[in-house]
Amino acid sequence: METKSNFLINQSILYRNTQKFFDRILAKYDIGSGQLLFLFFINENEGISMQEASRICEVDKGTTTKSIQKLIEQGYVQSRTDENDRRVKRLYTTSRAAEIMSSLYEYRNECRSKLANGVDFAAFEQMLDKVCTNSREYLMPEPQYTGIKIGGMQKLTLLDFPGKAAATIFTCGCNYKCPFCHNRDLVFVPENYEFFDPEEVIAYLEKRKGILDGVAISGGEPLIQDGLEEFIAAIKKLGYLVKLDTNGNYPERLKEICETGMIDYVAMDIKNCPERYAETVGLNPEVLKLENIRESVRYLMTGDVPYEFRTTVVRELHTKENLLEIAEWIRGADRYYLQQYMDSGNVIQPGWTAYSSDEMKELCAAVAQIVPTVELRGVKEG
Repeated sequence: METKSNFLINQSILYRNTQKFFDRILAKYDIGSGQLLFLFFINENEGISMQEASRICEVDKGTTTKSIQKLIEQGYVQSRTDENDRRVKRLYTTSRAAEIMSSLYEYRNECRSKLANGVDFAAFEQMLDKVCTNSREYLMPEPQYTGIKIGGMQKLTLLDFPGKAAATIFTCGCNYKCPFCHNRDLVFVPENYEFFDPEEVIAYLEKRKGILDGVAISGGEPLIQDGLEEFIAAIKKLGYLVKLDTNGNYPERLKEICETGMIDYVAMDIKNCPERYAETVGLNPEVLKLENIRESVRYLMTGDVPYEFRTTVVRELHTKENLLEIAEWIRGADRYYLQQYMDSGNVIQPGWTAYSSDEMKELCAAVAQIVPTVELRGVKEG
């Protein structure tokens, strides 16, 4: 039976046979074809970050991490902390890699030579470049951040990002149901809610370059959003600083996104002392994972990302003793803010009240005995 040329079959055959060639010839180095691409790239771009390697090589982050980690374990690559930004890990080849790189380049040339047998390979490579360009332009899906749910946007704020003129983006959805939350629609998203188009938000930020310094991403809880990292990457590409607001319930996600080097400031809510946490966030105590909050606190206090802790103080939920217990919990924190509760008219459960400005000052003075960096925020006089 005669078989006609089939694009998908030919593509698969070329990939699999090339992979088999390198897997066989590199077995003595304990390197597979999956690691070879990254070893070449790091050798030619010493000091590249893992995120940059993933982006430029157009390989997903999980595969990149797995392949480079194996090279590190094999002793061909080492990871060093960036001297200017300790959140970023830089990749370098080792002396062990230097001993074999010449041979690896020879094997790559041998593979190319064998594939070029009887073929105008220069013309083939030129066409292949065009095909790859076409694949990026016509086959790739929409930007991955299009799935992010944006429920609101404040186009200019001088308060949300300390020391910066910023825009604030509010994401929809939250794992907490704090009864005093001032924007219930971001928690219990109405069926007819009209989300902001992420592309339009990016377009607006593009126009505001040079006017705004940064972008604060708040919620809801941003860390539950699909496409958050890609959305932040698009913002960073425009040259903005990025502040992330979080309730601290997702420590691993927090670490992951901070270690990309894209987060310039984190604001984490400390809702209450441990004994009253579940009550304050509107959850059954059996559902609350307080260890997650503790881990996020530890990570921020021992890490390299500038951060603040903050507590919205509600008369019915926070006593002086509760606040002092929080202060002991975060003793040594870089920044801690006590925020006066305000009823926006759209709270989850109406009926809460605020401490007066004088009472807030007294509470702040008490907390300052333990956390000297504490300050008041959003307190109305009178």
